[in-house]
Formats: sequence, C-alpha cells, structure tokens
Amino acid sequence: MATLSALVMLGNAVWASYQVQRKQLIDSTLEANRVYANKLAQTTQHFVLSAQQQLASSAAHIGRHLDQPSTPDEEAERLKQQTDSFNSVAVVDAAGVVKAASPAMPELQGKALTSAANKQALERRSPLVSDPFIAPTGNLVVTISHPVFDAKGAYAGYVTASIHLKEKNVLHTLLGTHFYRDGSYLYVVGRDGKLLYHPEPNRVGESAIRNEVVRAVSQGRAGALHTVNSHGVHMLAGFAPVPAVGWGVVAQRPLEATLAPLGGLMSTVLRNAAPLGILSLVLIWFFSRSISAPLWQLARNAQAKDVSEAISKVRLVNSWYFEAAQLKRAVLVSFRSFSERIGKLDVAALTDPLTQLYNRRGLERALSEFSRSGAHFGVIAFDVDHFKAVNDRYGHSVGDDVIAGLAHCMRANARPQDVLCRFGGEEFLMLLPGVDARGAVLVAERLRKAIEEHAFPAVGQVTISAGVSHFPDTEGDADLAIRQADKALYRAKDAGRNQVVLYQKRSRSDHPSAS
Repeated sequence: MATLSALVMLGNAVWASYQVQRKQLIDSTLEANRVYANKLAQTTQHFVLSAQQQLASSAAHIGRHLDQPSTPDEEAERLKQQTDSFNSVAVVDAAGVVKAASPAMPELQGKALTSAANKQALERRSPLVSDPFIAPTGNLVVTISHPVFDAKGAYAGYVTASIHLKEKNVLHTLLGTHFYRDGSYLYVVGRDGKLLYHPEPNRVGESAIRNEVVRAVSQGRAGALHTVNSHGVHMLAGFAPVPAVGWGVVAQRPLEATLAPLGGLMSTVLRNAAPLGILSLVLIWFFSRSISAPLWQLARNAQAKDVSEAISKVRLVNSWYFEAAQLKRAVLVSFRSFSERIGKLDVAALTDPLTQLYNRRGLERALSEFSRSGAHFGVIAFDVDHFKAVNDRYGHSVGDDVIAGLAHCMRANARPQDVLCRFGGEEFLMLLPGVDARGAVLVAERLRKAIEEHAFPAVGQVTISAGVSHFPDTEGDADLAIRQADKALYRAKDAGRNQVVLYQKRSRSDHPSAS
C-alpha cells in the first residue's frame, strides 16, 4: 500500500511539474507578445504622429504660397521624395479637385475626388486618418490628410498622403521583418476591425471583427489572450492599440510552437527523477514493513465512533519508536482539540451570534431538559416598541447595538438558571424555572423598568412590551404556554405598549389581563 502511494505521489509530482511548466510557457509567451505588440504600437503611433507633423508643415507652406502656381506640385514632390513613408502624395483644393500629385497621376489631375475620405477631409477641415477605401486608382488605401488654410485663415483644401495597403508600404517596413518560421506573425487592424497589414497579402482589407482579440484591440484595449485564428490554429496573442488612429497591433504565436519545448523538459525531469523515485520506493517498502504494525494498531484503535473511547484505546497503543510515539501524541492532541471544537460548535449552534443568548435550537434543548426534570417555569415574551423606527432613523448598526444592550439588561435581571433567548429581530424570551406566574410578572416589570431607564447610545430611551404566562398553570403544554405569553405580548402592544400583560386561563375562553 505504501509503495502504491509512493507511485501515486511520484505520478502526481510529474503531472504537477508538467502543468507548472506548461502554464509558465503559456504565460511567458502571452506576456512577451503583449510587450512586443505594445512596443510596435508605440512605433506605429510615433510614425503616424511624425507623418501628421510632416503634412502639417507642408500644408502651412502651401497656404503661405498659394499665389505661386508651382507650389502644390513642388510641395507634393518634396513630401513624396523626402521619405519612403507614403506611396503617393496629393494636394486637393477646397472643391475636392486634385491640384498636384506625386507620383504624377494624369487620370486624377484636375478632377474632383469622390471618396468618403475626400468628403470627410472637406467637411471636417482638420487632421484626419481615413478608414481603408478603394481609391479611384483601384488601390486599397489609407490616407493621412491635413487641412490647408491661406494667409487670411480661409480654408483652401488639404494635403493628403496615401498608404497602399496591398503594395509594399511603411507598415511592411515597420512590421514586415517580424515573421518567424514557427508560425508567429503580426497583423494590424483598423478601428472597424479590417486588416490593414497581414503577412498574407490577399487577406488585407478583410474584416476580422469576429476574432475576440480584434474586437478587444478595436475598442482601444491592450492585453493578451489565448485565441483561435481563421485557420483554426490556437494562438497566444498580445495586442495593443495605436491611439492616434484607432488601429490595433496584434503579435501572436501558435500554442503548439510555444509548448514544443515541453516534451524535452518533461523528459529531463523524468530522467532526473526516476533514479531517486526508484530508490525511494525501495526504502519505503523496507521501512514500511518495520513500522506498519504499531501504526496499524494506532489507526484501528483511533476508529472508535465515540471520542472518549477512541482516546482510551489510543493510549493503550505500544508506540515503541519515536515517530510512532509522536504520532500517538499528535492523535491524542487532535482528539482533544476536536472534542473542544465540537463543544464550541455546539454552543455556536445553540446561541444567537449578536447577543450570545439562546436561539430557537437552544430553547428547544432547554425545554427538553425541563421536561425530563419536570420543572415548572414562568415565561416572559417581549419585544422592543417601535424598533423599526429605530432602524429606519439610526440604521441597522445602531439597531444591533440596542439589541445587544437589551441582552445585557436581561442578564442583569436574571438568575444563572434562567433561560434567556432571542428569537430573531427584536423578539426575546425568558424561561424562569421554579418561578410562579406572579413572580414572572414581577421579573418582567423589573426588566421593563430597567430597560426604560437604560441609556442606549445614539438612541437614548427605548421601551418594551411584555407578555407573561406559566407552565403548567397557564397551559399544560410547554409550547402552548410560550404561545400564550406571545399572545399576551401582543395584547400589551394593543393596550398602548410599554407594559406587562399576564395571560390567564379562563373557564370558557382565554383572556389576557394586564398586570
């Protein structure tokens, strides 16, 4: 049995090691991709801001020299030649007509543009990055534009730079070199979830919004997720937004590639663990034969259902070696602790946590003990007058303080043998063994006055209404006697509250009477 347990432990250890290594590989890949995507998003953000700054400078120059017809052509050519960031540059007037372009596009020169991006630029008259659209040239493009204002501040059109998404563009320069043979790759999506850059060129322009990573990054969120790509491959993706344009950069690696080293790691673990595991099994088998006898006896004797009986039997075990003796001592300590906990749980099950008075279960036990002993007892049922108003005005925390204060007053006006109960809310009950009905009325009246004169924090004065009955004088059934006290309580409330009413049994019908 010990050998089997050792094998199970060894198997569990190997399995746990596998799970830990697997989780570490996945977590580290997710974090690496998140950091990588964030870094590339920052690079793209810097490019966009830099491009907007370049266009702003060109727009300002064109605006200052609108009186020179050559300025649009010269500025378009200069802007196109000074950087490889744009596939084309154009200057458009306030009517949406192309005034200059680089490289030259005769088919557009002098013609009005009709694209959504042109319409937005003319309407907004502010820096703008468009969503992907099909240009008049047939290219799938994204444009970055900046308005042009003349020297008097009048709107004169805009200068726009295009990135041709299905041709080699600046995104290829920024991201295209980050492709690995293990299946890792990067892609960029627009704010609408369409692919702006992808290592598979034919997919550029497709919507990928169904991918949870794309949805997240399109909403401006950054993070890392385990997802499945369009080919059904499980991927570990990190993603980050490009705030300036609402784009998102995603870096992902196949789960299979991430876990590829795991087989080698586990082989190493098994090779290192096997000799020690076999040696441990042999030692366990040898020592288990030597120590099993007293342990078996200890286990058998500890199975007694009664805790006292189990303690007695465990004390008789002959623990001839140190470990068994320590185990025997620990078992005895555990049994004693268990017995004490059972006692505490028993008390907790019988008492109200706020007041430490008996609850209904505790009342039932007390009634059972009275029944066995044949004791007669008085019954006092009472509750707080207008307690709901206390809770509504001061809050339940103050209400709880009042309840705790009432319990204190009950203890101060009760004997050790009296049974004090809280039924819940502001309802309380006292059982007074050996006290007749009139004596119970006196106790109830004394308690009523004590509570009326007691100063409760925050609230000040509260009053109670009480009903009194007696077993067996009022009622020969203990439960009914308690109900009669409750009826007398409600009669006290009907009579104006802050008083004690004794329930008296009449010959024909039951009528409570005020004390």
